[in-house]
Amino acid sequence: MTDYREKIMTLGQLQRECQSLKAEGKRIVFTNGCFDILHPGHTRYLYSAKALGDYLIVAVNSDRSVKAVKGKGRPVTPEQERAELLAALGCVDGVVIFDEEDPLQVIQHLVPHILVKGGDWAEDEIIGAEVVKDAGGEVKRIPFESGYSTTEIIDRIINPVND
Repeated sequence: MTDYREKIMTLGQLQRECQSLKAEGKRIVFTNGCFDILHPGHTRYLYSAKALGDYLIVAVNSDRSVKAVKGKGRPVTPEQERAELLAALGCVDGVVIFDEEDPLQVIQHLVPHILVKGGDWAEDEIIGAEVVKDAGGEVKRIPFESGYSTTEIIDRIINPVND
């Protein structure tokens, strides 16, 4: 069995992998996020995303990018550790860390068949949707798993409720 950490790739490596997979007729699914504290909402979402195609790519925000998007005190988990946790999941085939505040550049390089975001995103707000649709692909929204939130987990750690 190969080391799951080999799933963590540079954008160039992942682009070559996608070209090869497309030549084989495989359907590439792409999603992105911070994945700061991995929880069941994340894993359910990722397994649902994988079910839409053959190869699931997860683009994870760099530490700098998370701080810009989420603000002070974030991320809690460093980017390499977040990438490793994602790569260890059986449903995830490739992981790439991106430093921009949104994944548009990654999507433009990879041009997946299916772009996936959570149901809490309006379709007209999904970054990269135009790129994927213009290439003949699809944009899918997976229903949001209520009751799971990294922010809520952090709040519970900081302000525990004693029963």
